[in-house]
Amino acid sequence: PHQGFTDSRITPTLFLSGADGALNAALVSQKGITLIINATLSHAFPAYPGVECLRVPVSDLPCSPLGDHFERVAERIHGNRAGGTLVHCAAGMSRSPALVMAYLMRYRGVTLCQAHRWVQESRPSIRLNAGFWDQLLQYERRLYGKNTVRVAAAKETPPPPPPRTHRPLRSVPQQQMKYSTLVTRSPLMARSPLMARSPLMAQSPLMARRGTKSSSIKL
Repeated sequence: PHQGFTDSRITPTLFLSGADGALNAALVSQKGITLIINATLSHAFPAYPGVECLRVPVSDLPCSPLGDHFERVAERIHGNRAGGTLVHCAAGMSRSPALVMAYLMRYRGVTLCQAHRWVQESRPSIRLNAGFWDQLLQYERRLYGKNTVRVAAAKETPPPPPPRTHRPLRSVPQQQMKYSTLVTRSPLMARSPLMARSPLMAQSPLMARRGTKSSSIKL
């Protein structure tokens, strides 16, 4: 009956979703949600009785300072003992899972690697941007003194190849290259290794007696 609600249960009282999750009043009530954390700049808060709302005003850009909110959001999730918590952003793919992963590291004692696996198993569609990964790595190092995840650097785009110039091969003289081109077009000449080796065969009386047309061996 609630197919439009794309929630993912992280713990029995913690849920992750896109913006549509917070708009489903029936399921918010069913899950006992008493705290909604809205990690968007402009998505409106629904007005539910007894539900507290907290906005984390960041955009989904690598330069956004989401890490400035890790500690505050983790404390609010941990301190919500009255009911469940729903953390959402626009699509539930980058900002909100990053906040949930920070909470799991801070209050569930897991590493960033474990937190990522935990959230991804509940919501396989998560795709954090590179900036949020960097901020989570800094937060993990602050909590544990080391990192358990290494984010591979994006491959640089190779420079375009230089423009090709039309010139003969350096190792092949011009006259020989023309003759080689003629050999590939002439089945008769291709059958004769001796002819292929000797450009002077073009002037041989023997070839003339065999009926070879002069136009077929012109250099």
